[in-house]
Amino acid sequence: MRKIILAAAIATSALGLAACGNNAETETDETVDAMTTEADAADTAGEDIEGAVTEGAANVEAAAEGAADNAVKTADEIGDDALNVVDKAEDAGAE
Repeated sequence: MRKIILAAAIATSALGLAACGNNAETETDETVDAMTTEADAADTAGEDIEGAVTEGAANVEAAAEGAADNAVKTADEIGDDALNVVDKAEDAGAE
């Protein structure tokens, strides 16, 4: 009789462990699926950030080129103005 009771207890424990194992497997699968989804979202976010940085760098480069062009024009204008002053001074001295 003791063997029957002991066998029943062991069988009950084994069934309980099997049920826990199935639950753990299900939870593990759900965790892996959630991690995969989060990794995909992070990858997409990384691509978005990369695109924004690339666009920002292009905008900065264009602005820098525009500023350099304006600086060259301003320097040329200053040089032209200086030459005009010299020409006027020479013309005034020649009279």
